[in-house]
Amino acid sequence: MTSRYLPHGAFFRDLTQAVDGYFDETKKTRQATAAMWFKTAFILSWFVGSWAVLVFAASTWWQALLAAVSLGLAMAGIGFNIQHDGGHRATSDAQGWNKAMALTLDVLGGSSYIWHWKHNVQHHTTPNVVGHDSDIDIEPFVRLSPDQAWRPAHRYQHLYTWFLYALLAMKWHFVDDFKDVITGRIGKRAFPRPRGADLVAFIGGKAFFFTWAFVIPLFFHPVWQVLLGYVVTSVVVSLALGLTFQAAHCVEGAAFPSGEGEREWAVHQVMTSIDFAPGHPFWTWYLGGLNYQLEHHLFPRVCHVHYPALAPLVRAVCEKHGVKYQVMPSVPFALASHGRWLAQMGRAPEAAAVAAAA
Repeated sequence: MTSRYLPHGAFFRDLTQAVDGYFDETKKTRQATAAMWFKTAFILSWFVGSWAVLVFAASTWWQALLAAVSLGLAMAGIGFNIQHDGGHRATSDAQGWNKAMALTLDVLGGSSYIWHWKHNVQHHTTPNVVGHDSDIDIEPFVRLSPDQAWRPAHRYQHLYTWFLYALLAMKWHFVDDFKDVITGRIGKRAFPRPRGADLVAFIGGKAFFFTWAFVIPLFFHPVWQVLLGYVVTSVVVSLALGLTFQAAHCVEGAAFPSGEGEREWAVHQVMTSIDFAPGHPFWTWYLGGLNYQLEHHLFPRVCHVHYPALAPLVRAVCEKHGVKYQVMPSVPFALASHGRWLAQMGRAPEAAAVAAAA
């Protein structure tokens, strides 16, 4: 499948009218509110404070462990809330602010430039489409789509994949971004290598990350303690980020379409995205509204603080047009559904066909 969809129709028109009507009636901005700016300051302070405690204040193993876990959760919080909205140009009408917020990913050791191509272009354009959405490309180790090749080891992927998720940040920091820039490919798709200011941001971001993560701590702690702190922090970041994104797309009920030009873009987004834990105050706050994944995929340039209010409007339009709107009630339910999907995709195709027919 390519990114060519059927032309927008009545479904997309009614969605945009409903959302436009909400903002017209409430007189609210589509971008960040005062609460969002407060949250941004809070999470950035949480990040800096956790790092300072870990490097300069922790004097026992349990203090260091708590600080490392706190640092990992703060880093994930930056990704969910600050970087994600900025990368989608949803923070502000001023593109300078969006760019600044997006660059927080470079502070965390990633690359906002590569993320734009991987997430905004590949994932958001064709979610859950094999060969186009690199988020579901964990081959040959994990099979997430019926369109991917099955291997005997996949029988056990519902057991070992969780450990692979824990390595996500380390692979990201030391392998993926560098490999992508060198090869000019993200997954199976080519992308333009960074140049000029984008290349400076890429190199500068990596240098800044390795400085605060390794160089400065090494002045105060032995190598083994610095590496152990990095591993703990990275595992926390990896599990938080990986499980959140998988819980919204790689679960029972989510579609993995193949074929070209068979549906509208908006219908495709709804088919491949599922909300979870709607209305839960903590998860909605911490996950940056990513538990409203369906609304996010339909309106990525709307700041996430508005998704809870938009969800009933989107659901009503889906029901009107007979487009299935799917919701999972809680985070544990979503994670369990992801585990069952891993097990289902791990069965040999012949065995899966027999089970489906039974």
